[in-house]
Amino acid sequence: MRESIEYPDSYYYHTASNLKERSSLNGSHTADICVIGAGYTGLLTALNLSERGYDVTVLEANRLAWGASGRNGGQVGSGHNKKIHELEKDYGKSLANELWQLSEYGKSIVKTRIEKHEIDCDLKVGNASVSNDRDDDHHHKEYVEKLNTDYGYDLVRYINPEEVREMFHSSYFDGGGSLDMGGAHLHPLNYALGLAKAAEDSGVKIYEDSRVTSYSNGSPCIVKTKQGEVKANHVVLACNGYLDNLENKLAVKIMPINNFILATEPMSEEEVRYINRDDVCVHDNKFHVHYFRISQDNRLLFGGGESYARNFPNDLKSYVRKTMLDVYPHLHDKKIDYAWGGTIGVTVNRMPHVGRLHTNVYFAHGYSGHGVAMASLAGTVLAEAIDGSVSNLDIFSKIKIPTFPGGTLLRWPGFYLGMLYYALRDRL
Repeated sequence: MRESIEYPDSYYYHTASNLKERSSLNGSHTADICVIGAGYTGLLTALNLSERGYDVTVLEANRLAWGASGRNGGQVGSGHNKKIHELEKDYGKSLANELWQLSEYGKSIVKTRIEKHEIDCDLKVGNASVSNDRDDDHHHKEYVEKLNTDYGYDLVRYINPEEVREMFHSSYFDGGGSLDMGGAHLHPLNYALGLAKAAEDSGVKIYEDSRVTSYSNGSPCIVKTKQGEVKANHVVLACNGYLDNLENKLAVKIMPINNFILATEPMSEEEVRYINRDDVCVHDNKFHVHYFRISQDNRLLFGGGESYARNFPNDLKSYVRKTMLDVYPHLHDKKIDYAWGGTIGVTVNRMPHVGRLHTNVYFAHGYSGHGVAMASLAGTVLAEAIDGSVSNLDIFSKIKIPTFPGGTLLRWPGFYLGMLYYALRDRL
């Protein structure tokens, strides 16, 4: 086993299905499409193109879904990181509607692929947004009313502060919220592994331990690893927070940040229904968001905690447990079986960055915490564009993604100061 690239010691890894090692790329190969990165973006790009008759090779630096796709909170949310009223304010109602429809397409892709390929990934419906500030109550009401009225979306409803307390029994949440039964949650690594199986069954070749050292955008494109190369007509950069220095023109558009999750020991049905009555996934309105859900075997999966360092905290279990106890102090005696971290990619304006860098080079990243649905959408949209249908890609191209001030050299100090500001605001 290649220990240096093994999966993190997460709950997802220990409950994964269809895990297997794949060989590294060796020698010279050809393909119609070379996809760099085997997360949701890369896998959906490859699967969609293979179904259209293309010869596709996927190169993964570590293990399949080793990054955010195999470590995230598993929430399949509606919309984008920006709420619908923010989209209308920033981009106008017409483009906001197109973006909303795209996000609905993203959710449908997740659910359709799971059903089509019979992926066992613990899919459950329901996504709740809650608040710890009663002054936010009107924002939840307005959000629900706008989606119900202006967008014809009737799967979301307002929940008042009393019902929020009844649903989650946490004094931390004393404001209202919304419950979106069009949202969902799932086992993220098993979702990715199911997509990989479907892709390979369709003819996609996936190589692990095959870190790309460089690529060219010529005709053909040449993608090089330490031990091999792929000559392809098109290249797709699907690396997200792990892009590093592979493409500096794109790296300046995203900030890799770390996020952390724990899994408690299994609890009784009575205990988990007390803290999550309807078995939905939950997130709050903090800048440093708290999010949680119940696993298939009745563990609390809880994400949160502030970290401004590039490296993970030494004791992740204690680190995330402290944040969990802010929300659920009565769980102080519960054992923490697993804790892990991962890196996500965020953009300045928290909108996904999807597009074409050169005639034959495409990319997608910067999902800013909405990666399950957005990355599934992005991979599908990139495949459509490569196959000649660019209408959905054109919608993304209307969203201009600012460069982080100072580029890759100075983006971290500026982001660090911004995080400190929002952390202080969260506490006020």
